[in-house]
Amino acid sequence: MKIHIVARKIKLTKPIKDFIESKVEKIYEFINNIVWIQVVISVEKKVHSAEIVVHVGHQTMKASASSDDLYSAIDKVMDKIETQVKRYKERSHDYRNDDVYSYKEIPAPISPEIRFSVIKEIPIRPMHREDAVVEMEKLGYNFWLFLDKKTKQMHVVFKRLDNSYGLIQPVKK
Repeated sequence: MKIHIVARKIKLTKPIKDFIESKVEKIYEFINNIVWIQVVISVEKKVHSAEIVVHVGHQTMKASASSDDLYSAIDKVMDKIETQVKRYKERSHDYRNDDVYSYKEIPAPISPEIRFSVIKEIPIRPMHREDAVVEMEKLGYNFWLFLDKKTKQMHVVFKRLDNSYGLIQPVKK
């Protein structure tokens, strides 16, 4: 998380910076996915003002407060932003599912039983792809596995929905 402190018309001293950082760290008690925080302190005509912008995930929250004392202005703005952060956390918690399961508790999906109704043993002989198409059509199948005469590799020829034919060739990668 990045904390960016800006001081306008006032000198940013170490005690002021430490006070702001200690107040900002309290926001972490409510939410921990803060991306960045920007705190702007300024003084004009004896009126001290503080503004804070908190960016959490896809949400940006802003608050500002004024007082005659800088520390009280910082306290007021921190109270305002804490209420916004609490409200954000409650809203995001409402959408989240509270039921957390371990992957061991979740039963494995029951896969359908795989059964083979027919097992045919066909001797594989070398042939051209056109001969494989003729053999496939003769037997009434949608695909045919064959040994190509030219490449000496196993290929699959299949019938497509548009009544053309496809060929699956193995490729080494």
